[in-house]
Amino acid sequence: MEKLKMQSHDVIGSNTQKIAQLFPNCVTERLGKDGKSELAIDFEKLQAELSNEIIAEGEERYQFTWPDKRAAVRLANTPTTMTLRPCREESVDFDNTQNLYIEGDNLDVLKVLRETYLGKVKMIYIDPPYNTGNDFVYNDDFGKDKGSFEETSGLFDEDGNQTIDPMQRNTESNGRFHTDWLNMIYPRLKVARDLLTDDGAIFISIDDYEEDNLKKICNEIFGERNFVACVAWQRNYAPISLKKFFSESHEYCYIYAKDLNQFQMNLLPRSDKQNKDYKNPDNDPRGVWKVGNLTVGPAVEKQVYEIVGPTGRKFLPPSGYCWRFTKEKFEEMRKDNRIWFGTDGNNSPVPKLFLTEVQDGVTPMTLWSFEEAGHNQIATRELREIFGASIFTSPKPLKYLTRYLQIGLNKDSLILDFFSGSATTAHAVMKLNAEDGGNRKFIMVQLPEKTDEKSEAYKAGYKNICEIGKERIRRAGIKVKEEAGKSAQNLDTGFRVLKLDSSNMEDVYYTPQEFELQSLFNENVKADRTNEDLLFQVMLDLGIELSAKIECKQIAGKNVHFVDDNYLVACFDRDVNESTITEIAKLQPIYFVMRDASAANDNVIDNFEQIFKHYSPDTNCRII
Repeated sequence: MEKLKMQSHDVIGSNTQKIAQLFPNCVTERLGKDGKSELAIDFEKLQAELSNEIIAEGEERYQFTWPDKRAAVRLANTPTTMTLRPCREESVDFDNTQNLYIEGDNLDVLKVLRETYLGKVKMIYIDPPYNTGNDFVYNDDFGKDKGSFEETSGLFDEDGNQTIDPMQRNTESNGRFHTDWLNMIYPRLKVARDLLTDDGAIFISIDDYEEDNLKKICNEIFGERNFVACVAWQRNYAPISLKKFFSESHEYCYIYAKDLNQFQMNLLPRSDKQNKDYKNPDNDPRGVWKVGNLTVGPAVEKQVYEIVGPTGRKFLPPSGYCWRFTKEKFEEMRKDNRIWFGTDGNNSPVPKLFLTEVQDGVTPMTLWSFEEAGHNQIATRELREIFGASIFTSPKPLKYLTRYLQIGLNKDSLILDFFSGSATTAHAVMKLNAEDGGNRKFIMVQLPEKTDEKSEAYKAGYKNICEIGKERIRRAGIKVKEEAGKSAQNLDTGFRVLKLDSSNMEDVYYTPQEFELQSLFNENVKADRTNEDLLFQVMLDLGIELSAKIECKQIAGKNVHFVDDNYLVACFDRDVNESTITEIAKLQPIYFVMRDASAANDNVIDNFEQIFKHYSPDTNCRII
């Protein structure tokens, strides 16, 4: 049986294989650190294949760089052995929901998700730290691996509990004001791109401090040609009089498609304000309409002609202009009662634009006022209505997030927010689903950053931001259902809580060559891990969505997990005998996984493959 790798996707290895397929002459072999032969790229040959002229080191070129950029790229490509552990007690409707709430450093979480959700996320929305000098940035250490960093940084005690704030203040005085922020955001965006569907897009909120750098990073990661728009949002409606120069009233949202040629974006729903101009003064059976403009410039000679109105009054287009339509087309429209000369028939002619004939929605503009998208004060008020106190700084308003959901998501697609904060995105998803009957699903990711002991959040009992986010989703779900009534009783307002942690497997699992022979026979699963912990790591390894339906049944006295009905069957109990294996094989699952140490005796191991060959030869059997 094949052994599961139990770690995230090896991007570098995958890219090497792709290059080998395109340019087999550019791939060679070398001895790796473990003394074994491995594939490697001959970059001199590859350069020769891609260009007639090689850019010499130090030669001027157009580029965007900063200290540690290469390390940031490597960090994005480095696999992780981290895993996600389910937490049923903090979840809502764990067994039925399709939504996820994940606690942990979002870079590791994105890497863990990369294989399972590769090309499955229609929309990503993030509101990362804005780098004002008072905000926090993630402290990615480029000189150490994850384990070494955790040991030396003081972030975690010996029991794995967080001891200090894992975020570091990034003030201008440290000399790396922009560098630290760039090194934080770059690898996260690079990994996140892989999760998008081919017709998907990422939406990134930002302010003036890093707006220009963000655009350059996105141009590099997503491609300049995949830039969709930059939306300017009026986040404040009143000036701040204490400002020395200008009172900032706006921020931006950059939108990049995975592939602009395949990108699909929805129209915004028409508002009552936009529809109120449509009337029907002549009782036209086609319904309400509004007037358009019949003139256009510059003038085209053949479309400059005289129009005679119902009263005999004659009309010509203004100087330098012409009629929008040819004379023949105009007469057709006139016969079809599509030209309006006013109630008395004496006004200048205008075309009638029927509401039933305009597109079903409005093309979004790049300037959003607070009237249509909300503002910060409204967002604070919305959160206060849920919690009874202002427990989170600078949340986004629901109207603002809803507009992005309307243009970026289909009714049954998936959104990811890996700087989820107070979980406004999740709230907006549930509210929109309740309004239009959609089945949009969310994945929220948030680092359990500690709340300030002097803050309202801490006083209210919320020790970290994740506690705020989860509780908001719980309360918002109840509120949304109450407001929607019977039509939303089947609405999915639940979420599975998963927490980032070190691998379920001991080090011997990954590097058996580094351990003595005796230790190889020891248990390779950590003592504090449950069967369900193992199940979720297996799901990650096999690329099964973490929201998949899970059932546990008894077969021949053993606990057996069923994922997505019969897609994955797993048994991690001890003393599994041939009877259990036989009954499972008869079910003919796509995948079967068991622990290496689960077999009751050597006979089970010897007969395992034969049993499956007889009852279910197409089942993929794996061990951990």
